[in-house]
Amino acid sequence: MAPRIRRAVPADAPALAALAEASFVQAFGHLYPPEDLEAFLRGAYTVERQREVLESPDEAVWLLEEGDAAVGYVHAGPCGLPNPAVAPADGEVKRMYVLASHQSGGWGGRLMDLAEQWLLEGGAPAIWIGVWSGNHGAQRFYARRGYVQVGEHTFPVGRVIDREFTLRRGPALA
Repeated sequence: MAPRIRRAVPADAPALAALAEASFVQAFGHLYPPEDLEAFLRGAYTVERQREVLESPDEAVWLLEEGDAAVGYVHAGPCGLPNPAVAPADGEVKRMYVLASHQSGGWGGRLMDLAEQWLLEGGAPAIWIGVWSGNHGAQRFYARRGYVQVGEHTFPVGRVIDREFTLRRGPALA
């Protein structure tokens, strides 16, 4: 069966939690001591937290599925990045992951298209993304879509503090 994308609903919380954890570990798990990774995952990707996201009218998630398996997702909502230029109506692509088994097929671009369209249709004048400073592939992907680095911030994973780049696409900053 060919992969398909659909908007996630609250009943998808268990599948989203499992995918969010698996995709984060696949992409970044090797960077952290096991106890720090485990502490981060326990707080960030619980079923309860994913259900809250899926029930929020201000946030949206799309799942990439193949058969009954979720293999990718994108999560969008109000911008929560720590940058003084963030305006109240700005949106953020909070997470976008596709499992390695489904990368290089254009699925990331399709997921991003949906998230960006939803944010823009909701009135977001700018869209923001945080990306790990060492994730050069993601940085190139976002640059091709018109995102530019406008700052940096930190992202804690347990006791490890990652350096993140703050990217933005939209009207020029004053």
